[in-house]
Amino acid sequence: MTIVDANMHWLPDTLFTDEDLREKMMGCIPRQNGIHVRMEQIQGKNLRQIIIEEPKGYVNINYAEGQYNIDSQLEDMDKAGVDKAVFRIPVWQEWLDLEASKRVNDGLAEYCARSDRFTALAVAPPWGDKATLREVERCLNELGFKGVQMACKYGDIYLDNEAFFPYFEFLNDMNVPVVVHHTPLPVDYGSILDFNNQRRQYGRCIVQATAVGRELFSGLFDRFPNLRLSHSMLGGGFFAFADMLVPAPKHTYGDAVDRFDTGKSNLREQLRKNIFFDISGPPQWGKKQLECAVEVIGEDNILYGASYPIRKDWFFDGVPTIQGLDISDVAKEKILGGNALKLFDIA
Repeated sequence: MTIVDANMHWLPDTLFTDEDLREKMMGCIPRQNGIHVRMEQIQGKNLRQIIIEEPKGYVNINYAEGQYNIDSQLEDMDKAGVDKAVFRIPVWQEWLDLEASKRVNDGLAEYCARSDRFTALAVAPPWGDKATLREVERCLNELGFKGVQMACKYGDIYLDNEAFFPYFEFLNDMNVPVVVHHTPLPVDYGSILDFNNQRRQYGRCIVQATAVGRELFSGLFDRFPNLRLSHSMLGGGFFAFADMLVPAPKHTYGDAVDRFDTGKSNLREQLRKNIFFDISGPPQWGKKQLECAVEVIGEDNILYGASYPIRKDWFFDGVPTIQGLDISDVAKEKILGGNALKLFDIA
């Protein structure tokens, strides 16, 4: 069995030493939207970190120096029992302009060329202009990338917005898989700011589950039937709401008002065909929750991912967590690698 981590993070290991690259990437972050970024020393360590606050005073992202070194990553993959990695950048998808995207794509291509265990996903602004589409084509056709990466929202708009339709039309025609990474916070976040895990964990779940629901109910997949979106963090725990949001056919008892009619009869089919979910750190979910996710979402639509290098316990204990679930061996094999090999067409 080939074990594939479909959610491994990558940033240029020169980010902390190449001032031009760092300024180019940090300069893409829209400070006018109340997002603040700085680099500072990690207390008690001879390492630096880049901190992103949204709004000012509320830390939502930390990028630490030395975590994206190829030797240490390969060593950690061996220790964790992971054979192959699908790389994406963590969260920065929402902000990068085209020139910064090109720098990231070139660096990622060079990095992946150093090991046949690595697979890359292209990043680009999602507006579908000619220059952007040329960059994505370059990544797919010349650099050997296996898909693209997006954020689940850009600013205040989610992926069902028509602003993304030119890009999705291109991806739909190319039949290219799309990994949808979470953003730090949902659009409306005031009520969850004050508590760290409510903000940094639950906030990411809110934004992903909102994104999945909007994609389903908006008719996005009616318009783009070949579009396949793989959401991080199990779609914000979407399995917990799937039966509620996509209810069974009408019962025979009769109600005065059909309060929860979606007006769509094909949502379950689209949930099966068009939306996939990566686990993003199995130990953080718990055994019963993961088993529930497999039962509700299905073994064909869940991808193993541990969000390396966010927490080492998620990575090193991730594969044993899946192996310890009370699900079939076939389901374990699909989740641990088979689904990712198929989605990304990895040999």
